[in-house]
Amino acid sequence: MKKIIRRTFNPLKALIEDTRTVGVLLILSTCISILLANSSSGVTYRHFWHFESHSLHELSLPANFFEWINSFLMSFFFLLAGMEIKRELVSGELSSFKKAILPVGAALGGMVIPALIFVLFNLNSAYQSGWGIPTATDIAFSLGIASLFGKRVPTGLKIFLMALAIIDDLGAIMIVALFYGGNVSWLFLSLSVVVYMMLLVASSRKVNFAPLQVILSLILWFTVFKAGIEASIAGVLIAFAMPVKTLPAIEKEIHKPVNFLVLPLFALANTAILLPSDILGSLGSTLSLGVILGLVAGKPIGIYLFSRILVLLKVASLPKNISWNQVFSMGTLAGIGFTMSIFTTNLAFTSEAAKDSAKIAILFGMICSVAIAWAMFALIEKKSSSAKKVSLDQSPAELTLRTA
Repeated sequence: MKKIIRRTFNPLKALIEDTRTVGVLLILSTCISILLANSSSGVTYRHFWHFESHSLHELSLPANFFEWINSFLMSFFFLLAGMEIKRELVSGELSSFKKAILPVGAALGGMVIPALIFVLFNLNSAYQSGWGIPTATDIAFSLGIASLFGKRVPTGLKIFLMALAIIDDLGAIMIVALFYGGNVSWLFLSLSVVVYMMLLVASSRKVNFAPLQVILSLILWFTVFKAGIEASIAGVLIAFAMPVKTLPAIEKEIHKPVNFLVLPLFALANTAILLPSDILGSLGSTLSLGVILGLVAGKPIGIYLFSRILVLLKVASLPKNISWNQVFSMGTLAGIGFTMSIFTTNLAFTSEAAKDSAKIAILFGMICSVAIAWAMFALIEKKSSSAKKVSLDQSPAELTLRTA
C-alpha cells in the first residue's frame, strides 16, 4: 500500500511542480486586491472582508471573512506545512543531524539577523513589536520564483531552500505562538491539552484519519481559538499527531485546495491595502526600512553567515555541486516573506495604518528580493558559461600544461 501511495503521489515532486503556478497565482491575487482596494469601489471592497456577523460574534467565533480566513482556513495551510515538517524530520532532508544542521543553522541565521536589523531601526518605538515580520520565508512564493528561474537554480539548491523554508516556517509558527498570542485563557488551554492527548491516543492506536479524528481536530481548533492563542497554529499540532504513513494520502487531498484556494483568498483578504498618496515617504519610515532591509539584506546575510560558520567548524558541509555564491543568491529568494510576514503583521499591530505600511514594505521587499536574486543567478550562469567556453577553447596541450 505504501508503494502505491508513493508511486501515485510524491509530495516533494508535487510541491516543486505546484509552486510555480502558486507563485503566479499569488502575484495575480495580490495585484487584483491592491487595484480593487484603491479603485472607486475600494471602501466597499475593504469593508467586505471585515463585515461582521453579530450572531457569530455572540457565539465567540470569528465574526467576519477576514478572521475566518486567517484563523480557520489558514490552519489548513499550517496543517500542510506541519506535515511537510514532520515528514522531513522522520525520513527526509531533516531526518539526521548531518542532514538537518545546515538548513537549521541557515534558517536560524535567516531569522536572527533580520530581527536584529528591524530592532535596530525600531527600538523603543511604537513599531518594535513588529520584529517578527522579516523573520519569515514564504515556501510557495520562494520555491515558485526559484522554479521560474529554471535551470539557473539547480534541484539540490531548491531542496535546500525548501528545507530551510520549512524550518523557517516552524520558527515563525513558534514566534507567533509565543509572542503574538492574545490574553491566554488557562481553562481553554487546559482543554486544548486534553483534546490533543485524545488525538495522540487515536493516532497511536493506528486508527485511520476517521470522523473521530476530524471531530477532535475541529474541537482542538476551537479550544485553541478560545484559549487566546493564534488558532491556525492548531494545524501544526494536528499534523504532528498524525501517523507518518497517513501523511501522503492526506497531503494529496488538501495540497491543491490549500495552494489554489486558501492562499489566494489569504492574499486577496490581506493585501486590500490603501496605498498612501506619498508612497515613497511611507517606504522611508523606520517601520518600512526595518522590514525591507530585514528581508532583502538580513535574510541572505544571515543564511550565508551562519552556513559559512557551520561549514568552517566542520559541523556541516555544502550540498554537492552547490557554490557559496548560489547559497547567497538562494538566501535572497528566502527574503520573500509574503504569507507568514503578512500573517505576523496582522498580529503585531492594531493600527491599520501600521499594518498597511508593513504590508507595502513586505511587497516592495519581495520585488527587490526577486530582482536581486534574478540578477545574481544570471551573473552566476554567465560566469559558469564563460568558464566552460574558455575550457573548451583551450587545446589539449594547454590543458596539460595548466594541469602540470
